[in-house]
Amino acid sequence: MTYNFDTIIPRKNTDSLKYDCAKKRGKPEGLLPMWVADMDIQTPPEVREALAARAAHGIFGYSEPDENYFEALENWFATRHNWQVDPYTSVQTPGVVFALCTLIRCLTRSGDAVLIQEPVYYCFQESIRANGRRIVVNELLFDGSRYAIDFADFERKIVENGVKLFILCSPHNPVGRVWKREELEKLSDICIRHNVFVIADEIHEDFVYPDNTHTVFASLSHEVAEHCAVCTAPSKTFNLAGLHVANIFIANAEIRRVFKKELDAQGFSQANIMGLDACRAAYRYGGEWVDQLVEYLSGNISLMRETFRTRMPQLKLIEPEGTYLPWVDFSKLSLSVPELERFVVDRAKLWLDGGHIFGAGGAGFQRFNIAVPRATLRQALDQLEAAVRQIS
Repeated sequence: MTYNFDTIIPRKNTDSLKYDCAKKRGKPEGLLPMWVADMDIQTPPEVREALAARAAHGIFGYSEPDENYFEALENWFATRHNWQVDPYTSVQTPGVVFALCTLIRCLTRSGDAVLIQEPVYYCFQESIRANGRRIVVNELLFDGSRYAIDFADFERKIVENGVKLFILCSPHNPVGRVWKREELEKLSDICIRHNVFVIADEIHEDFVYPDNTHTVFASLSHEVAEHCAVCTAPSKTFNLAGLHVANIFIANAEIRRVFKKELDAQGFSQANIMGLDACRAAYRYGGEWVDQLVEYLSGNISLMRETFRTRMPQLKLIEPEGTYLPWVDFSKLSLSVPELERFVVDRAKLWLDGGHIFGAGGAGFQRFNIAVPRATLRQALDQLEAAVRQIS
């Protein structure tokens, strides 16, 4: 590989949410953190160089994305995702969750139902509740190895609850599914039939493993594009979450106008200048880096898979098709949700995301962040194995 992802970069005492906020988050000090979705891997050198050049300039005034920025967006999605998109339909926001909350306010009223597919990224639930809307759940079907969509229940929940907004997670966090084109087409057919607008959170789109292909929801057809907002950001792909920039693609001109009006109401105008520079550099120069990173993460997944098979058969890796957040089944340990949380923290000395926070169907699971140097992952697995042996 051209890039070295094995280098361990110390993150303690860097104001890191992941490493420096255990006490603030109700956790004991000294845990190995593998929870929140940021990587222990440096962003590409071209991005660091762009940021250094901006810092050297020394003036950080109001900025707007330029033609080079939009060209970088257009080329990235065309070459990486076979999506021919007009980059000028994008709106820049401080993040995908920020955009999610804004779209909820734009497209629904207080008390309206918003549909999600649990177990799913917990900020979906939080965003819906915080804005006074009602959560409707289309629970994913789980056969013990893989998750699938219950399409009959999906349509029934829409009809019974008068749903007009659906939040799609694609690729799905935390269950790791990369939805097939035909699955997305079934969802889109149902949504269009019942006039349901789709917010497609596609922030993990660049982490897809062999034999899987990410399909941008808006690429299904012109009609689908008019009925959705595609939420993207370089933050997960290039480890840029702290720079607060996302690109929200809204083909429907009227909804894009309403979205911008809501941004005005919140007092948001120009995006973070450093975020814009980082995004432009990442999408222009970061393709090879991403390819090598995905290969490296595939190796981390292989290590986790083999370790569970040979040393901890009580635990089961739900084979990830995408994301760097493997979903692991702990149910054979026969622990309640509180007992499992204590086991992970007190015995394994790990900080993971407990599956129950993703919805009722997540009880008995834990989500790992394996976007770390391999030595860090080995340490986590060793600690976990020692803890499993204590109760087996």
